[in-house]
Amino acid sequence: MQKKVRYSHPAHFNYETLAEICDILSTAGKLSQAARAVVTYLTHHLKLKGAALMLLNRRSKKLEVAAAQGLSDFYLNKGPISAARSIAASISDGPVAIFNVRDDPRLQYPEEAEREGIESILSVPLVLRGKPLGVLRLYTADPWEFTMEDITFVQAVSLMLALVLDDIRVSGAYKTSIEVLKELRTPIRRAKRTLHE
Repeated sequence: MQKKVRYSHPAHFNYETLAEICDILSTAGKLSQAARAVVTYLTHHLKLKGAALMLLNRRSKKLEVAAAQGLSDFYLNKGPISAARSIAASISDGPVAIFNVRDDPRLQYPEEAEREGIESILSVPLVLRGKPLGVLRLYTADPWEFTMEDITFVQAVSLMLALVLDDIRVSGAYKTSIEVLKELRTPIRRAKRTLHE
């Protein structure tokens, strides 16, 4: 049996790191920009093998990669990621920490994870108002026994991501509504001018 080695960087799990992530998210104008910036920051700052943000496709019930860092195209394109089979509990029940990808039945693609050089995975749901939006996953190249402090930190990041995703969606809909109203207003003004002439 493999000895559990705690591989963590507690100095990086702090308020300063959260503040930096907030700053990154506050300047993002697009979903793709926000997602890419956060997974890149997490991968480099926490010295991870990689990180990925996957969003839930409500029609297909599959998780689709919105952004990833440190993971190969082979791993990212390994096959459809079923929300019901791929660390399913992380969507419905909360965070799931996997210490060893080789002997955990919750993984949908354990051989591909091992071939990618992944040892441990932390999968944390993105949930807003009780609705699952997707998951934020951290991948390590060394065994990492995630602590409650680690998990709580990543939960805070995933909650911030969920809020930003919702804000971008709402502001996008708001901008679209304004554009539609402006387009409608132009023909109405023309019609009024025609009536008065």
